[in-house]
Amino acid sequence: MNLGDDLYREIILDNYKSTRNRRALESPAFRQEGVNPSCGDDIELYLKSDGEQITDASFEGVGCSICIASANMLCNAIKGMEVTQAEELVERVKGMLTRNETPEFPDGAEDLEAIQGVAKYPVRIKCALLSWNTLHQLLDEVRSQARSGD
Repeated sequence: MNLGDDLYREIILDNYKSTRNRRALESPAFRQEGVNPSCGDDIELYLKSDGEQITDASFEGVGCSICIASANMLCNAIKGMEVTQAEELVERVKGMLTRNETPEFPDGAEDLEAIQGVAKYPVRIKCALLSWNTLHQLLDEVRSQARSGD
């Protein structure tokens, strides 16, 4: 174990304990549940969007520290992003965890590097990706609604 590992564990623990994004949004435009039945993680992700930009994000749920920390980091990272930027971020995180890619994260999303160590534990990758896969589904809804003009 090195100083980097300790720092990453501290970032994950801080995000796990954080309650800033752990709440239901009042009148969310989009909501989606994500479940990992193999370990019991269950989150609900809420988004507000003006069609092009994510104006707010939050989550509720139960799960392991990696799942909850990842969901909190996701919410911190995507607030204020354009939908296309959030889609790119989802792909960067997935690439980091499943294809051992070294992503460049935008300003304000650097904490996401802390979950890179999860790739060493294949059984935990699903925990880290649950909120990101759920976000991917929500972004499909956002794009669909923007195209239809609702």
